Amino acid sequence: MLSNWLIVAATPAEIKPFTAFLEVNAKSVDANCYFFDDKNITILITGVGLTHTAYHMGVALARQSYDWVVNAGIGGAVSRKLAIGDVVEIQSECFGDTGAETAEGTFINIHEMGLIDPDNPPFQNGKMNNPHAGISGLPLAKGISVNKVHGYWPSITNIMTNYDADVETMEGAAFFYACLMAGQPFLQVRAISNYVEPRDRSKWDIPKAVKALNDELIRIIREKQL
Repeated sequence: MLSNWLIVAATPAEIKPFTAFLEVNAKSVDANCYFFDDKNITILITGVGLTHTAYHMGVALARQSYDWVVNAGIGGAVSRKLAIGDVVEIQSECFGDTGAETAEGTFINIHEMGLIDPDNPPFQNGKMNNPHAGISGLPLAKGISVNKVHGYWPSITNIMTNYDADVETMEGAAFFYACLMAGQPFLQVRAISNYVEPRDRSKWDIPKAVKALNDELIRIIREKQL
């Protein structure tokens, strides 16, 4: 049975090997659409960040629904249990820097401020959970999404204190929110390119993360009847 898939990434570079795989192994329908085995696959590049992701996801899901929507990208590991190059499935998300800073320098999130009830759908106790978590077969991890990635110890300490998160990204929560509000089955897959620590790009390994991410994305497309 034919299924419709939407593959979502912030940048073309993050899924370039996957796109190259489709160009060789799939039938091209147009610039962003492919037919592979029993799947119609559409590629959506949103641009970096929560705002770009929210807008383009809203437009895409207003036009049509999909059997599965997959967000693929790289991210930073908050948890030291993760290694650079590891690929995980994000089972929950939250907005990590939407709220207020106190006079003492601490952070109050939107739920603690009373602006959004922590159990107002799609939130559950201040988090958004994927009801299909585990479908990829990858290890599960908890996400936090921010407008400003953390690279300064006091800020990093704050998020570690206030959030139970394993992976930091700039798009995941907007993706979760759009899919949950639309009732759209979805999956977020992230490869670890760096640790969330004082910023030092020399310690990052983006090529390793991109390769690992795309290997898993190709595996999912080849094997999964989700």
